[in-house]
Amino acid sequence: MEDFSEHTTDNVTSVETHLYYSFVLCYTVLRRIELEVLATVERGDTISDLAKKLDHSESYLSRAVGGLVEKELLYTDRDGRRKRVIPSDARAVECYQDLVRQHSHIDFPELLTGKTLEVLYHLDQPRTVADLAARSDNYRNTVNRVLKRLRDRGLVGTSDSHYRFNGDFNRLHEFARELVHHLHRKRLESVAPNGTILWESHDEFLAQTETEVEAEGFHETGLARFAVFDLQFLLTSHRYYVYSEDIDAVSPAALCCHALVIDDGRRHRSYCLLLLSHVDIDEQDLRAQAAKYGLEDEIDALLRYLETHGAIDDASLPAWAEFQEMAADYEVDLPQ
Repeated sequence: MEDFSEHTTDNVTSVETHLYYSFVLCYTVLRRIELEVLATVERGDTISDLAKKLDHSESYLSRAVGGLVEKELLYTDRDGRRKRVIPSDARAVECYQDLVRQHSHIDFPELLTGKTLEVLYHLDQPRTVADLAARSDNYRNTVNRVLKRLRDRGLVGTSDSHYRFNGDFNRLHEFARELVHHLHRKRLESVAPNGTILWESHDEFLAQTETEVEAEGFHETGLARFAVFDLQFLLTSHRYYVYSEDIDAVSPAALCCHALVIDDGRRHRSYCLLLLSHVDIDEQDLRAQAAKYGLEDEIDALLRYLETHGAIDDASLPAWAEFQEMAADYEVDLPQ
């Protein structure tokens, strides 16, 4: 994606500025000017100090600082008439500033724009272009361009078509992960201050809350969601939500995986078996969801259990006779 921060000028109207930020923030985690500020800011700097360091106008820097304050990566404090800028104690900020200090010859703000952070997020181990494209949901050409920029600067190398970090640059992955986690935490805390993230990816997270959440992008899941498929279970006081801007509702395949992420014990596995027996779920979709959540073995065991009528050696699953009784109680017809 193009870095639109390069085209922002001080004479844009307030409406244009609002639309500009709304558009950019939907597609990038941090803009170049925000990365420049994070790379440069020292505790106690003023907007004027940053403007001189980065050779931008104070109004432009003020908007960038405002964006970082909103993300809780910076804080500001009044010192008389001056506003002091203070880096937050977020792990992402510490990680990024350490990289900048130790590799001052690398222009990280220029390098980490566009899709770069998204690709770095998924480079947790040596991976091929095809794997990174699939995991980040990007075109291979896009991933190739990102990796070429990283390789040209000596940050990554290849072995058997697998890209990996050189030296200590694996901290770029740590920065991407910490940044995404920080932003997920901020989003969750805005609707459920005591919420807990149970699983997360670059664009989604699964959370446990103490209260009901009715906010855009949050979709109810867990045992409460089973009721949509005519399966009513006793519920705890906890509620569960998946945050994603890409779905309208939680599918039964995703619900099965969410239930196992929440609790992979025998009771939840039995509930998933009921769901798989009661609802026509596409196996390919189910296995794709399992791969997404790292539950390939668990889902494979559930499917084999149903196919063999319980004739598998797995202590985490009920005896077939026990499951038959449970299915009858919930009026679920088991496969013959």
